[in-house]
Amino acid sequence: MINKLKPKSEFTRNVLTLMTGTTIAQAIPIAISPILTRLYTPEDFGVFALYMSIASVLSVIATGRYELAIMLPEKDEDSVNIVALSILISFFVSFISLLIVFIFNAQITNLLGNTEISSWLYFIPITVLFTGIYQSFNYWSNRKKEYKQLATSRVVQSGITAVSNLGMGFGGLGSGGLILSTIFGQSIATWVLGSKIFKSDFEFFKKSVRRLKIFAVAKKYIKHPKYLIISHGIATIYMQIPIIFIGKVFDLSILGFYSLANRFINLPGSLVATSIGDVFREKATKDYHKYGNFENIFLQTIRKTFFISIIPFMVLYFSVEDIFEFIFGSSWRIAGEYSKILIIGAFVSFVITPIDKAALIVNAIRYIFLWHLFRFIAYIGFTGVSYFYQISIESYLYGIVFINVLFYLIELYMGYDFSKKGKK
Repeated sequence: MINKLKPKSEFTRNVLTLMTGTTIAQAIPIAISPILTRLYTPEDFGVFALYMSIASVLSVIATGRYELAIMLPEKDEDSVNIVALSILISFFVSFISLLIVFIFNAQITNLLGNTEISSWLYFIPITVLFTGIYQSFNYWSNRKKEYKQLATSRVVQSGITAVSNLGMGFGGLGSGGLILSTIFGQSIATWVLGSKIFKSDFEFFKKSVRRLKIFAVAKKYIKHPKYLIISHGIATIYMQIPIIFIGKVFDLSILGFYSLANRFINLPGSLVATSIGDVFREKATKDYHKYGNFENIFLQTIRKTFFISIIPFMVLYFSVEDIFEFIFGSSWRIAGEYSKILIIGAFVSFVITPIDKAALIVNAIRYIFLWHLFRFIAYIGFTGVSYFYQISIESYLYGIVFINVLFYLIELYMGYDFSKKGKK
């Protein structure tokens, strides 16, 4: 009985460690949001949303998706070489991104239909670089169960970004303040995580990282860049489709309202869900190597995410419009109306996101690709119909929520099947 209870208590402790840090991290931007909405205009948030949508797409290829393989090897010697490989690819992709921005700045600006974004495109390679390095450090720390350090880095990133947002907002930098603050917070968080790894694992990295081993792990896990870049690239693109569509068809103020609504509804849940997911991946991977399945930890994680979220999301659903008006001012009530539409999708995402790496654990790469591909097709098809019939912004949001819920339920069913039987 003691042996059966020990893994469960360890899992709970690790989740609580990460959730404590991420709760603080999520509380900071929420706490300063009423000030930010008075320092920055909806148009500023719109430009920032466009910037982050482009950076997010490029960040998919920043590491060749090799960082997702860091958890998989049984030996740490293989994992450290994957970390090195991921970071090297990040520098290469960032350099290529910079060249593209220099050569095609005008064309990209015209495609987005927003001249304000032009000068900020040159900062995207920096965001891509820090994203790649941070993710590589994140998965290594996850593998080594350095949950306190992961939590600390997230709090630091959130805190630095918040302070910078306020300072640059009072300085009247507009959308540039939001962009530069994000880069600054990202860089400090990467340094915090990297310095801990340097201090504790430098000698091990120095001894283990070898050029031939890097080539060996690159070949062994070639399916990650071969399939996951495409599938995750598709995933990231369709997540940005609403931002690009709203900015193109409506205007920057509506995009700003949508951006704040989406951030307010999804950010807190996504941070907590990510924390639970980090612990789930480490435990599920070990169970899979040891027992050939990870059904118990899969069901345990689903139960946890459902019961800790059902009441908060229900309360939020019936009060979110008034909350927006009270906190951000009457001019932002429309963002609260958008949030009410997005809440159902955010709830389902919160419950299922922590276990969405079940297919990756059993190396079901083809399934991952097809899942992302069909959701992308659904997004593109619905957006095309929305554009043709000129539907309202509210109808468009209801449509994308329906698509998301449908595909998350498919993910839940398939993930549970993988957890029981492994890859078929």
